[in-house]
Amino acid sequence: MRFAVLGPVRAWRADVELRLGPPQQQAFAALLLTSTDRPVTATEVVDMLWGQDPPPSAVNVVRRYVGALRRVLEPGLPRMATGRWLLREGGGYRLDVGVTALDLLRFRDLRTQARAADRADDSAYALELYAQALALWRGHAAAGIPAQVRSHPVFVGLDGERLATVKEAADAALRCGRAGPVLAQLQGLADDHPLDEPLHSRLIRALALTGQQAQALETYQKIRVLLAEELGVEPSSELLAAHREVLSARSAPTFPTPLAALDSEGSTGRAAAPETASPARDDLLVPLPRPAQLPAAYEHFAGREAEIDHMLRRLPAASGHGGPGTTMVINAIGGMAGVGKTTLAVQVAHRVTDRFPDGQLYVNLRGFDLHGAAMDPAEAVRGFLEALGVSRKQMPDSLEAQAALYRSLLADRRVLVLLDNARDADQVRPLLPGAAGCLVLITSRNQLTSLVVAGGAHPLTLDLLSPKDARQSLVRRLGAYRVAAEPAAVDTIISLCGGLPLALSIITARALMNPTFPLSGIAAELMEANGSLDAFDGLDATTDVRTVFGWSYHTLTGEAARLFRLLSLHPGPDIGTHAAGALADRPTARVRSLLAELTRTHLLTEEAPGRYRFHDLLRAYANELARAEDGEGDGEEERRDAMCRVLDHYLLTAHASASLLDPAGVFPSPAPSPEATGTPVALGDAESALSWFSAERLVLLEVARQSVDDGLGGHAWQLARLLDPVHERFGHWHDWADLQRIALAAAQQLADPVGVAHAHGGLGRACSLLRRYPEAADHLHHALSLFEALGDDLGQAHTRRALGWVMTRTERHGEAIRQTRHALDLYRIAGHLSGQADAMNAIAWYEAVLGDYDKAMANALRSLSLYRRMSDQGGPHEANAWDTLAYAHHHLGNFRRAQACYLRAIDMLRRNGDRYNEAGSLTRLGDTYAATGDDAAARAAWAQAADILTEIDPPWAAEVRAKLQTSAFSDDGVPDVTSHSDDVLRRTAHRLP
Repeated sequence: MRFAVLGPVRAWRADVELRLGPPQQQAFAALLLTSTDRPVTATEVVDMLWGQDPPPSAVNVVRRYVGALRRVLEPGLPRMATGRWLLREGGGYRLDVGVTALDLLRFRDLRTQARAADRADDSAYALELYAQALALWRGHAAAGIPAQVRSHPVFVGLDGERLATVKEAADAALRCGRAGPVLAQLQGLADDHPLDEPLHSRLIRALALTGQQAQALETYQKIRVLLAEELGVEPSSELLAAHREVLSARSAPTFPTPLAALDSEGSTGRAAAPETASPARDDLLVPLPRPAQLPAAYEHFAGREAEIDHMLRRLPAASGHGGPGTTMVINAIGGMAGVGKTTLAVQVAHRVTDRFPDGQLYVNLRGFDLHGAAMDPAEAVRGFLEALGVSRKQMPDSLEAQAALYRSLLADRRVLVLLDNARDADQVRPLLPGAAGCLVLITSRNQLTSLVVAGGAHPLTLDLLSPKDARQSLVRRLGAYRVAAEPAAVDTIISLCGGLPLALSIITARALMNPTFPLSGIAAELMEANGSLDAFDGLDATTDVRTVFGWSYHTLTGEAARLFRLLSLHPGPDIGTHAAGALADRPTARVRSLLAELTRTHLLTEEAPGRYRFHDLLRAYANELARAEDGEGDGEEERRDAMCRVLDHYLLTAHASASLLDPAGVFPSPAPSPEATGTPVALGDAESALSWFSAERLVLLEVARQSVDDGLGGHAWQLARLLDPVHERFGHWHDWADLQRIALAAAQQLADPVGVAHAHGGLGRACSLLRRYPEAADHLHHALSLFEALGDDLGQAHTRRALGWVMTRTERHGEAIRQTRHALDLYRIAGHLSGQADAMNAIAWYEAVLGDYDKAMANALRSLSLYRRMSDQGGPHEANAWDTLAYAHHHLGNFRRAQACYLRAIDMLRRNGDRYNEAGSLTRLGDTYAATGDDAAARAAWAQAADILTEIDPPWAAEVRAKLQTSAFSDDGVPDVTSHSDDVLRRTAHRLP
């Protein structure tokens, strides 16, 4: 019998090959063949075949495989008999085979002999034995069995043995100068292990030894690129050494005389090798010119100390004074046009020139040039080679060869390389040194992501100047006296320049050229031109904001350029991905790609995942382009269509949000227009609806204003109405009032009585929360009159309930009950169950405030029974009913029940994001704790309430903090806070019923 596992799993009886069964049975045989020195347990087999999820019958299946293999190996074996080959022993199974019967055992035996020969310094014989051993391999170990099984450590380990043996064989081959016997094995395994540097270093040496220097260099370049792209690392010292050996062997016929020793006619002079040169490379590392190509540093540079410190901190470990660093440092400086990338890079470079005694190289790659093409990397490499003393006659023809020579010349040298205004990573890669000890500074308007991922570059996105740094810049240029003399004008200039150094430089130059002009006059010109770029015209292309922005804009694809223009129409401070898709009328996936293109060129900033923002001057530039490139007529129509789409998007998403946050329809929502064309954000639950509102809150206010300006006021009042639940729940009452004022003006402009009624109602509720009670009552009475005229029972009911709340806040509790009972009747007529429950609970609350606790409890229980009949069970309105019960229990002396009801209410309110009422329940819970003498728990509840109320309702927050400051308790244990509020009724009435 013969067996094989170093490749497909096979077995022969004499010369007849046996069929070992299905793939899993073959895998079982393979495991046995790799473990001939010990029994293999059934547990090991199950683990190999099925991993963590074996079937219930796994052990029985293994037993069937054992029987089947025995019958294959010994066809005449009686059932249940002990066979010759497959033995049962030691609680497992073992195949009894010897060295001559199994290729794996023969391979290991030959390898042992080869190692012994190698230790005896007989490399030639060792190579012969290694070659015999490796010839037994016909592919991966156990090839052909299921892939998930072949990934078992046993088989992976076998492949590892082969890899280690090939490396040992290669070492023996290189020592005896005969690489041919192992070259095919090296090449095959190099394909399987493309990132194995020790293996590739041996392959490179073997190729060179067999006269294939070009293929050796190609192999080096291939793994160098792959290491950078896949792992973000440079080649190891072992790989670099192999590369240097090939170059050294190759340099003699190519450059018979050291490069720097050739004069302009090509004749030979004498050149001494540098003292620091490695003896093995004296023919390549000759004294080179010391280039000093850095542009002059900007005399009036100010600020950016944090960014400079950030970059310098990376240097000592890699580029300290004590000799070559352990790696090359790459700093990629990105940012929008005009933000000062080049100025910063040059400043940093001049600060560290002493650390790079072998020189500084600089090139403007013209990556963003309005009238010219970006520089070809070959042109840049040739320029660097000339600076390093290489004549045109000596330069190789191809870019790859030129880049290889450039890296060779910089090896073991300490050079600073500044690559300015790069278009992309492909333009930069041939210009990167390959050895340690160099510093590379790159500036680009594009995000050089692949250099960061694969090249280990340290990214630095340069932000706008802070007001402090902008002021310091003005002081450096204009003088401290002139800046201090007009502080208000200086503040205006800094604000309108938006922190953009280029814009600030243009205005500074205007002030310098006109020293008699007051800064207030220049500031006034800026204010007059605000929204356009007219005030930032420069003297030439490099100092004209429009031109500089244009260099970036003209690199965009057509679709990205269109989106850039359309984004200027969006009124909000930022925009989300879905809204941008609606604006451009493109699917979300496509617009995400276009937004990424804009952020890569720094024409747009992604301040948070999926949220994008314009710089004010870039917005002005985009708006100019929109009006100039899209023109009038069709262009105007496209812009209006775009605004309609984005407004529809916000309206439809707000409608979806309202449905999730107000499922019971407490706030009547207008149905979306069937003509709405925008695509809403997919909101799955109330939490996602709240997240959407939180992200878009400031945007929606500006969107409403814009809709009125564009003659689309219907969107404004509907949007305001749909956002009532979240504004009330989150406590953004000033925003709510502002939005409702816009909505009211829009509805009045449209003469839409429904919109006017809703806007008056929403504004009335917002004013009541802001404690503007007379104004609130006035708006609510206007709304009530309009709803009555419209015959809208539900609108009347909501408005009367809101009026009831205003009445109780002004201590007219009887009138509050009357209005709310009227609302309850209207809710019953309209069949609005949620409204009935809310009104019933409001009446219960007012009764409790008046001291009629038994009646309050009865009505609160009625409202709870109504809530439990609805889908709003567990919502914020049911929570208010529990709060009413808790309040009544407290005043009836049932403190334990009061605590339980308050805690239940607070839990519901937190889950629904109702912060205002949560604060109210926490305050009253604190009172209950205090009544039982639990001072610590009382103070903890009050502290939580005060934290919430600080942003929402500062006057009430002050009242709660007053409770925390007092240590005096009344005889019944209730804290004495009467000095901090008018009376008990006012304190207890803080709640949205």
